[in-house]
Amino acid sequence: MIEVKNISFKYAGGKSQVFDHFSLTLETNNIYGLLGKNGTGKSTLLYLLSGLLRPAQGTVCCDNIATSKRLPETLRDIFLVTEEFEMPAIRLSEYVKLYKPFYPNFSDEILQGCLADFELPADVHLGQLSMGQRKKAYIAFAMATNTKYLLMDEPTNGLDIPSKSQFRKVIAQHMTEERTVMISTHQVHDVEQMLDHILILDQRNVLLNASMQEIQDQYTFEYRTPQQMDDSVLYAEPTLQGNAVICKRKDGDAETQVNLELLFNYKTQAK
Repeated sequence: MIEVKNISFKYAGGKSQVFDHFSLTLETNNIYGLLGKNGTGKSTLLYLLSGLLRPAQGTVCCDNIATSKRLPETLRDIFLVTEEFEMPAIRLSEYVKLYKPFYPNFSDEILQGCLADFELPADVHLGQLSMGQRKKAYIAFAMATNTKYLLMDEPTNGLDIPSKSQFRKVIAQHMTEERTVMISTHQVHDVEQMLDHILILDQRNVLLNASMQEIQDQYTFEYRTPQQMDDSVLYAEPTLQGNAVICKRKDGDAETQVNLELLFNYKTQAK
């Protein structure tokens, strides 16, 4: 479990706080979707969770140990896939040899399986890959670390359409009961079918902290014609298929698939 307790954080020279008395708890065995507009602190939160940034006040604890201490027993259980990254121009086998010792649960089997799923050779030369291919090699290594906590910042950026499908497959295949995954993204359609829990941030606040099941229990998502619009509609957007709407779910209403983009717009505009 990761516990964020009453943290405050501001970048040096920044005019305003990114977080101010902010708290959050992440349970194990969940894939979290972290959503928010630009500047709401999504990437900052991932860096705080991983211990790369330290709060000015409050604590971020991973299994009751403050991540700001950057103790080996904590760092070996956390891997952060950053949006922007550099990989040396060496063979993947050399890269693995350098960094594998930091992760005692590293799995060569998972690495090879992920590379196969991404349609990459078993020992690629990182310096000869395109940006999208490097991203896939980076994600394959991240999965192979087998860490308890996997934090990912815009992991599908730079991936083509087939690769996004491969990404979802890789995550699903290697999710375990002991693992917690947090994915920060603007590309909600890339990941919405694999998420267990949704967090929506807005200017240091949590606008939504709910499981996908709780969201489905509370709302219905559907399309309506102008003649079907009534007081049951909480939020609507015009589309080519009619009005995409969110309604309060009533007894007897069928469960519907969550439209995460529509939900995000509703929560951020209705505050």
